[in-house]
Amino acid sequence: MDPPRSQIRPGLTVDIVQKQDQASGRLTRGVVAALLTRSPSHPHGIKVRLTTGQVGRVQAVVSPGGGE
Repeated sequence: MDPPRSQIRPGLTVDIVQKQDQASGRLTRGVVAALLTRSPSHPHGIKVRLTTGQVGRVQAVVSPGGGE
C-alpha cells in the first residue's frame, strides 16, 4: 500500500513512479518539494513534485526528512 498523504511532506526523500514509467514500474528517487494530491489517499499514490521538477506518485518514503 502506498503511504497516505499524512505521511508525506516537503523535505522527505521518496521513491516516485513518473507517468512515462508506470508501465515499467521504474522508480525515481528525490526530495519532495510540493504535494499535488489534495485527498488523504489515492489508489495509485499521492502525486508530488520533487525539487528537480519531476512529478510522480509516491510509492515509498525513503527517509524522514534530509537523510538518515
